[in-house]
Amino acid sequence: MEEKALKSNYMETGKAEAPRQLHPGRMLGWSQDGAGVEVQSENGVRLRISVLEEAILRFRFAPEGRFPDDFSYAVDPNRVWPAPEPRCREEGDGVLIETEALIVKVGALDLRIRICDRAGKVLSEDEKGFHWEPHQTYGGEIVYNSRLVQSGECYYGLGDKSCALDMRGRRLQIWGSDTYGYNEHSDPLYKNIPFFLGVHQGRCYGMLFDNSFRSFFDFGQERSQVMSFFAHGGEMDYYFFGGDSPLEVIASYARLTGRPGLPPLWALGYHQCKWTYDSEEIVRTLAARLREERMPCEAIYLDIEYMDGFRCFTWDRQRFPNPPALLRDLREAGFRVVVIIDPGIRIDPDYAVWRDGWEQDVYCRRGDGPLFKGSVWPGPCHFPDFTRPAVRDWWARQFQGLLQESGVAGIWNDMNEPAVFEEGTFPRDVRHDYDGHPCSHRRGHNVYGSQMVRASLEGIRRFLPDRRPFNITRSGYAGFQRDACTWTGDNVASWAHLRLANIQCQRLACSGVSFCGSDVGGFLERPDGELFVRWMQLAAFHPLFRNHSSGDHGDQEPWSFGEPYTSLAREAIELRCRLLPYFYTAFRDHVETGRPVLRSLVCVDHADPETHRRADEFMVGDDLLVCPVLEKGQSGRPVYLPRGAWYDFWTGVHFEGGTEVWVNTPLARIPLFVREGAVVPLWPVRQHTDEEPVSTVTLRLYPGREMRESVLYEDAGEGMGYREGDWTLRRFRLAPAGEAMQLRQVRDGAFRSPVQRFLVEWAGGSASGQGCLADGHAVKVEEGLEGGFRVELDPGFREAVWRV
Repeated sequence: MEEKALKSNYMETGKAEAPRQLHPGRMLGWSQDGAGVEVQSENGVRLRISVLEEAILRFRFAPEGRFPDDFSYAVDPNRVWPAPEPRCREEGDGVLIETEALIVKVGALDLRIRICDRAGKVLSEDEKGFHWEPHQTYGGEIVYNSRLVQSGECYYGLGDKSCALDMRGRRLQIWGSDTYGYNEHSDPLYKNIPFFLGVHQGRCYGMLFDNSFRSFFDFGQERSQVMSFFAHGGEMDYYFFGGDSPLEVIASYARLTGRPGLPPLWALGYHQCKWTYDSEEIVRTLAARLREERMPCEAIYLDIEYMDGFRCFTWDRQRFPNPPALLRDLREAGFRVVVIIDPGIRIDPDYAVWRDGWEQDVYCRRGDGPLFKGSVWPGPCHFPDFTRPAVRDWWARQFQGLLQESGVAGIWNDMNEPAVFEEGTFPRDVRHDYDGHPCSHRRGHNVYGSQMVRASLEGIRRFLPDRRPFNITRSGYAGFQRDACTWTGDNVASWAHLRLANIQCQRLACSGVSFCGSDVGGFLERPDGELFVRWMQLAAFHPLFRNHSSGDHGDQEPWSFGEPYTSLAREAIELRCRLLPYFYTAFRDHVETGRPVLRSLVCVDHADPETHRRADEFMVGDDLLVCPVLEKGQSGRPVYLPRGAWYDFWTGVHFEGGTEVWVNTPLARIPLFVREGAVVPLWPVRQHTDEEPVSTVTLRLYPGREMRESVLYEDAGEGMGYREGDWTLRRFRLAPAGEAMQLRQVRDGAFRSPVQRFLVEWAGGSASGQGCLADGHAVKVEEGLEGGFRVELDPGFREAVWRV
C-alpha cells in the first residue's frame, strides 16, 4: 500500500524518480519532564511520548524537529488527565519507559517502538515504524507508520466500514464520502474514525491515528505480516490504549474522545421516517394510522420536502401551512418531530439566511479568495465554514425558528461529508479556519461533518435548554459521539444489507459510537414482508431504531406488507418497548464508563478464539445475546454462545456456553438469550413513553451458580435533572443460598420513582411449596414462565428468598 501511495504521489509530481523515504536517525539522547519523555535523533527527528493514564500513551513525531500547535477535534477538550510520571532508564540499545500498565522500548538505532504489557508480552511493535517522504504536490509530508502483525492478530473498528468485522487482510481509507447504495466492497463510506482495536493471543490494545488528512489503513493486505497507517499530510500523532479486555480499551478511547450525555428516553423508542412525508395531510394521516394500528412510535421525521425550495431553516407554507399547530397536535398525540438540515445554503438574495451568512462572511472560500459554490438539493449553494467558532455560533442562532417557534424536537444533519453534486465533495483548495489553524480542505474535509453537528447541538442547547438534545448525523470524525448519534447511510433493501447493518452497528460501537442504527428495511428499493420483519427484529436491538426509506419503490410503514407481517412488525416494536428499561440502563452505563451498548462477541470474550471472527451474534449490555436471522426462508440457525451459561429468553431453556447451539427460527422469533444470573427489567407496552408513568415493572430472574449483580437505572427520562442527582439506581444481586435462591436490592439516588410494584418472574425451575419470603414475610407464589413462578413484591424490598 505504501508503494502504491508513493507511485500516486510521483504521478502527481511528474518526476521521473521517486523521492526517497526518510527515517529517524540514531538516538542522540532523551529527556523526561514529568509525564512526558522526549527523544532526539541525529538527523533532527524528535519523538515525544506523553503518559495520559497508566494505560494511555500518546506518540508524536516531528521529522524536522518542530511540533505544530497541539490541537485536535477528536480529543475531549474538557478532559483532565492524571498524567502519571513514568519510570525511564537507558537499557541496552535504547530507552525503556514504564508505567503501571505498559512498557515501552524505544530503539537507539532508528527510534523503533515496542509496546508490551506489564508481563513483558508484546502488544504492538514497529516494523519500519515512523517514516515519511515529502509531498511533492502540496508540500508537507506523507507520514507513515508500519507495524508487525502479531500471531493470530485480528483488527476491528474504523467506524462504519462495510467489510467483514475482522479487517485483517483489508485495505481501507478515511475520507468521508456520500456512498449512495454502497455494498460490502465500497470504501470509503460516511464516517471518519481512525481508531482500531487489535486482538491477539488473549491480549488486546487500541490505537487512534489522530490526523484528519486523507488517511489509509492496511491490515496486512500488501504485506501479510505488516499493518500500516499513513496520511497525505499532517503529523504522525497517535494514541495507544492498553487494557485487559476490549471493553476496557474502548472505554479508554471514549475517555479520550468524549462520551455523550444521556439521551432522552423517547429517543430509544421506535422512529418513523420516509423521504416522501411531504405535506401536513400526509403526516397527520401517518400519525393517526400509527395509533390506529397500535404501533408504538415516538418520533416522525421530515426530510427535505418540508423546506421552501430546500432552503434550510424554512417551511414550505403550501405543504405545511401551520407548522406550530401541526407539531403541537403531534406532540399531544405522543410524537416528537425531527427535521433534516443540510449544510448547503441556497444562493438567493431574497433568502434571509443566505443573505445574513453573506453579510457575516461565514461561507467557505477557494484558495484564491472567491466563495466556494457547489450544487446540492436547492441548486447552487454556499457552505458555512463550521471549523470557525463564529460560524458555529451563527449556525446555532438559525435554529430559533425551528425549535422555539415551530416546536421541532430534534435535528437530523445530512449531506455533511460534505457532499456536493459536481465533484462529490469540496475541491481541495477550499480553505478552512480549523479553529485558528488555517488549512485547505485536504485537512478540513474529514472534520467538516463533526463541526456541523457540533454547531447544531449548540443550537439545540441554546433554544431547548431544559431538554436533552437529540441530534443525528450522517458523517463525523473521531469524537463526534459527544455531539450526535448516527445511522449507516443510504443502504439497500436486500438480505446482504441486512447483514451489513448488523456488522456496521457492531463496528461503530467498537469505535466509540454506541448510539447508532440503520435505515430499517433499506433506504433504496423495497423489501418483501419477510425481509422487513427480520430487519425490524434486528433493529429492535440497535440503539437507534428508525424505519427510513426513499419512498420511490412503494410504502414501507409497518403495515405496508399485510398480515402476518403487520402483526410481526408490531411484535418487534413491542419487544423493544418492553426492553426499554434495559436499554436505558445500558445507555447510562455507556455515558458513565464509555463501555459500548452493542458488543461484538470478541469484546465479550477475546480470550476465546472462536469469537474473533463471528459477526452474526452480538450482545446488548451485559446480559442479552442476540443472533438475527440473516437469510431468506431460514427456519433454523446455529448460534454461538460465549463461555458461561445462558437461558433462551423465549422458553427459559438453559444452555452451557462455549459452543454452538441450534435454534428454531420461525418468522415470529429472533434468537435471544440471557446470561445466567441476570435480572432483566421489563416494562408494559405503551404507545409512547409519555403515555402514562410505569407503575409495574417485571423483573425476570435467570438463576445461576454464582452471585451476579444487575442494575436498573431510573430518572425522569427528559431534562437535565439527572446531572444534579435526580436519579435512582437499583442494584439487584441474585445468588444461590444453599437450597434457596436469594434476590437482594440496594437502592441509591433521590429520584421519586413511579414504580409501585415489581412482578418477579423466575425463568426455569418450579414453584416450591415453601413459597417466597420477602423481608421476612411470606409472599404468595403463582405459576409463571414455562413452569417457573411469579410473585409480587413491594418496590422497596431489600431481600427475597425462594426455596428451589
